[in-house]
Amino acid sequence: MAETGEAEQNLLLRHLEVGHRSLLQSDALYQYILETSVYPREPEPMKELRELTTKHPWNVMVTSADQCQFLNMLMKLISAKNTMEIGVYTGYSLLATALALPDDGKILAVDKNRENYELGIPIFQKAGVAHKIDFREGPALLVLDQLIEDGKYNATFDFIFVDADKDNYLNYHKRLIELVKVGGLIGYENTLLYGSVAVPDDTPMREYVRYCRNFVLEFNKVFAADPRIEICMLPLGDGITLCRRLS
Repeated sequence: MAETGEAEQNLLLRHLEVGHRSLLQSDALYQYILETSVYPREPEPMKELRELTTKHPWNVMVTSADQCQFLNMLMKLISAKNTMEIGVYTGYSLLATALALPDDGKILAVDKNRENYELGIPIFQKAGVAHKIDFREGPALLVLDQLIEDGKYNATFDFIFVDADKDNYLNYHKRLIELVKVGGLIGYENTLLYGSVAVPDDTPMREYVRYCRNFVLEFNKVFAADPRIEICMLPLGDGITLCRRLS
C-alpha cells in the first residue's frame, strides 16, 4: 500500500512541475491512447524512427506519436501535395507527412542542423519517400525570405508545420502567411507549452519552459486577433494550433 501511495505521489509531482510531456492529467490515460489507437496502426518506418529518436540525447524535441498520427490523417483529409516543415530534428513528423502525400508530393524541410536530419535518411529511403523531401540547411528566416524574394513560392503551400524556436514564431508567421495558399493550413507546435500558458507566473517549471513561455503567450494573443486566419487550438501532445488562411 505504501509503495502504491508513493507512486501516485510521484505522478502528481510530475504534473505539478510544468514541463511534463503530456497535457493529460493521467499518464495511464495517455498510454491507453498510444497503445489503443496509435502504436497498433503506426507504420513500421515511423516506429523505427521513433525508437531511434528515443535514444538521441535531444529526444525531448520530437513530435509526439499521437500528433504525428493526426498530421498524417490531416494531410489525407486536405489532399495535401505541396508542404513545408520548419524545424525537422530527426524527421519523425516529416516522415508522417511524407507517407501521406501522393508519390509526386513535395515537402520543403528546413533546419539548421543537417546532422540530426541525416539520422532519418536511411529510413526515408527504406520507406520510399526520400524523393519527396527537399532539405534546406540554414536559419529558417533566411530561407523563408529567399522563398518570398523568389516570388514563385507565394501562396503555393497546402500545409506548413512549424516546430522550431518559439521566440521566432511571430517572425515565421509574418512570412508563412504569404507562402501558404488561401484556404491552406499552418500548424504551430508547442502552443500550450506543457500547460505553462495557463498557470501563475510563480509556478515551478523547467528552465527552458519558463524561457519560452512569454514568447508563446504573446504569439497566442496576436494569433487569436489576426483577421487573415481562422484558428483551432488542439490539446494534442504539447498543443498544436491550426490556422487556415482566409485572405
